[in-house]
Amino acid sequence: QRRSLAPSQLAKRKAGEEEEEEEEEGDWHPPTARKRQKPVSETGGGECYRSPFRKPLAQLTNRPHCLDSSQHEAFIRSILSKPFKVPIPNYKGPLGLRALGIKRAGLRSPLHDPFEEGALVLYEPPLLSAHDQLKIDKEKAPVHVVVDPVLSRVLRPHQREGVKFLWDCVTSRRIPGSHGCIMADEMGLGKTLQCITLMWTLLRQSPDCKPEIDKAVVVSPSSLVRNWYNEVEKWLGGRIQPLAIDGGSKEEIDRKLVGFMNQRGLRVPSPILIISYETFRLHADALQKGSVGLVICDEGHRLKNSENQTYQALNSLNTPRRVLISGTPIQNDLLEYFSLVHFVNSGILGTAQEFKRHFEIPILKGRDADASEAERLRGEERLKELISIVNRCLIRRTSDILSKYLPVKIEQVVCCRLTPLQAELYKNFLKQAKPVEELKEGKISVSSLSSITSLKKLCNHPALIYDKCVEEEEGFMGALDLFPAGYSTKSVEPQLSGKMLVLDYILAVTKSTSNDKVVLVSNYTQTLDLFEKLCRNRRYLYVRLDGTMSIKKRAKVVERFNSTSSPEFIFMLSSKAGGCGLNLIGANRLVMFDPDWNPANDEQAMARVWRDGQKKTCYIYRLLSTGTIEEKIFQRQTHKKALSSCVVDEEQDVERHFSLGELKELFTLNETTTSDTHDKIKCRRCVNGHQVRPPPDGSDCTSDLSQWNHCADKRGLQDSVLKAAWDAAVTFAFHHHSHEEQRGIP
Repeated sequence: QRRSLAPSQLAKRKAGEEEEEEEEEGDWHPPTARKRQKPVSETGGGECYRSPFRKPLAQLTNRPHCLDSSQHEAFIRSILSKPFKVPIPNYKGPLGLRALGIKRAGLRSPLHDPFEEGALVLYEPPLLSAHDQLKIDKEKAPVHVVVDPVLSRVLRPHQREGVKFLWDCVTSRRIPGSHGCIMADEMGLGKTLQCITLMWTLLRQSPDCKPEIDKAVVVSPSSLVRNWYNEVEKWLGGRIQPLAIDGGSKEEIDRKLVGFMNQRGLRVPSPILIISYETFRLHADALQKGSVGLVICDEGHRLKNSENQTYQALNSLNTPRRVLISGTPIQNDLLEYFSLVHFVNSGILGTAQEFKRHFEIPILKGRDADASEAERLRGEERLKELISIVNRCLIRRTSDILSKYLPVKIEQVVCCRLTPLQAELYKNFLKQAKPVEELKEGKISVSSLSSITSLKKLCNHPALIYDKCVEEEEGFMGALDLFPAGYSTKSVEPQLSGKMLVLDYILAVTKSTSNDKVVLVSNYTQTLDLFEKLCRNRRYLYVRLDGTMSIKKRAKVVERFNSTSSPEFIFMLSSKAGGCGLNLIGANRLVMFDPDWNPANDEQAMARVWRDGQKKTCYIYRLLSTGTIEEKIFQRQTHKKALSSCVVDEEQDVERHFSLGELKELFTLNETTTSDTHDKIKCRRCVNGHQVRPPPDGSDCTSDLSQWNHCADKRGLQDSVLKAAWDAAVTFAFHHHSHEEQRGIP
């Protein structure tokens, strides 16, 4: 008979043969139920279909058959004695002592350890007695608020103090019912880092063991939007994803803003919005449809006018917590200062009319050089009252703190004589235009403003008013004959301008004697055009940043210039477009080519190089044309800075500098002086034009020059670069050394 040789068939036949052998041995087996089998074949051979590989069923547990209770308990204990282990090699994480979904029992705990060394604790719960701890509801017990150690490790002492002040203000702990404050630290003290620390803390924790806010908005000048984004990335290292809007179509921006405002919950995907003032004003409707936990206004002095659209758009934003950042909160007058305080804490100074009547008028009368003794005393009294109110929501530290962390800064006001061409054009203009007659009661008319601009441009370089001479505009009739024969504006001629001549010397000496880089700052793009021509003539590599450059490109240009491998020698900067917030630490020399009426603009621009990260000694050159309107502007700046020092810095001994009636002297030219400013302030430190060493008590040193350590002619200079340029056109200089006290310089 033919049989199949398939493995399954062979196994069946083998199993059948084994059963037959067992039966022959005569062993008895209990009857077992078998599966139905096919009929036996004709040959009579039975086939079994059970697989030989099938094992008999075993018990699921090793529980013994005996049901003795002690053995059963021992068996259960042996099972429970083996804890669960995560089946991941080398896993060392917590196994967790809580069941999923079960709320943790006991007291709530802070997000970070308040007792760790160096911990910055913003809030500490009140101490409770043992009896009170038994009665307190553990679900509502307040916890410590501790700054993330990632940030607290890098904060300097003054920054730790600033973060604590900001947190106390926005949580209404300093002024009950008010949630705003002004961060008025001077430039370079790390205001951005302090505000990032505040935002991160509010977004993650509070005494109630939950986030204080869910969203925050940062509003800044357009040139700083990318800088804010980079700073958040730098300090928080990817722990948060901010939304920065620095361009795009109207529909795209609206879509992003609506998405931002619609975010809800404890963990919002993008809780920080960074947006420019211009974009905020244009898209304010989208942001006013919901609420925001915190708004931070960088360079907040933009909000000095409560009537403009930007101020009103921000003021209508639904948020109680407002932080305004400004290194120069007072720029022109006290009413602008009121607008800033009113924005962050509405009502603490009353209405604008009440503030003007109660504070501004008495203070300004008391500051005037012609004030009576009664007016002076009344002004001081109101000033003290104003300071006591504002100091509850304003923190102000000066850049003197930076002297511990930054290299030396030498700031110099350099008076440059006019060239013969400039002097003739200047006198010719004053004779023809007669701007003095336009002045009435100290107020400046439109034509007077035009005259001021013309004179300022003439001080920079005659090329800037050449077109007016060609067209023979008022004040420049016949002036074309004064220019050299064959003169053309296509090429720059430094010898025709005193300041340009000094600048040419400064750049040449710097380039040939060091590897320093230079920042050139001006208020006029026409002056930047002259700088470009000069750089091309001298073959200096340069970059230029003004209002025509896109926001994205600005960040790339600044980053490239700051690189040590960058070959650019000069960075040209328009003070109007990029004077605020930029870090230009790649350079350590800065030339402020022309002054601005607003001292804050000059201060902001000059602070670009002396900042965190700077490694070299910094030199600041402020160029003024001797005896001209530029010195008058500088004198007016001194008056405004004295007012700012009085209110913001609390310097009670700042002298009343110039009578407001002296504005009428704007349109004069003093050709006989080495420095009209030095003459006006009646410096008592100098004898025959040379500074003498003051006595230890400083009794003969006028406070008018308290910000300047030295008055100097060429012999008194410490800067070798300026000393080399002195003979070109320099007549006098004031200079201030940032480390005078630390280095013992007399």
